[in-house]
Amino acid sequence: MIGLLQRVSQASVMVAGETLGRIDTGLAVLVGVQRGDGARERDRLLERVLGYRVFPDADGRMNRSVQAVGGGLLLVPQFTLAADTRKGTRAGFGPAAAPEEGRYWFESLVEAARAAHAPVATGRFGAHMQVWLINDGPVTFWLETSPSR
Repeated sequence: MIGLLQRVSQASVMVAGETLGRIDTGLAVLVGVQRGDGARERDRLLERVLGYRVFPDADGRMNRSVQAVGGGLLLVPQFTLAADTRKGTRAGFGPAAAPEEGRYWFESLVEAARAAHAPVATGRFGAHMQVWLINDGPVTFWLETSPSR
């Protein structure tokens, strides 16, 4: 499972002009599900997202997590994160989970996140979305948990 984590001062996601989710200070995380991902990868990614220290402490050092600052979490499914871009000029999607599998594990991640943290907002799996965000810093990290083989 892949999480492209961005520290934001605000973020939202829309589908067909309707705002599905919105957060103020927190993390916007684009989520890619890879073939073979399961509960272990979901749990590890969530643990890292919630605990990753990207917010400044009193000395201005990135020592505080989204949980420590009480920030929002916006989870947005994005299968293109699992693309193979090593050659050519067109991505291959062999590493990405099949749509049904990707939907299942994304929704499972959302459910686990809501059980562990609030507020949690989301995009819609399989929808054409517009994601608006103000990246604070900018601070962006690529988090990846390798699928069990």
